[in-house]
Amino acid sequence: MPAFETFLAPLHALTLRLPEVEAQVLWFADGTWSDGAGEMLEAEEIAFYAEGLLAEGFGAAWQHLTSAQGDPHIRLMFWQTGTPTLPDPPPGWTISAFGLKPA
Repeated sequence: MPAFETFLAPLHALTLRLPEVEAQVLWFADGTWSDGAGEMLEAEEIAFYAEGLLAEGFGAAWQHLTSAQGDPHIRLMFWQTGTPTLPDPPPGWTISAFGLKPA
């Protein structure tokens, strides 16, 4: 199984289990993380979106975050070279699952 399929399989399973979950897309450039245009993806778009960027050679990570109230959220993070330090979860959120695919 190609590395990007191994990376995406648990993320895809998560979106099937949590069809209401949304993902925020973050980009690493010039030494910092940014959400650019504030892109949010619906559950059915998440793995497909990531697969396209992985095929282009981007590094990627995903985090399944859970709030103190149990609300789910996913962060997709992309970069072009190396592997940057991933951002910490926002206050009150914990990382429930994650994946990492270096560039």
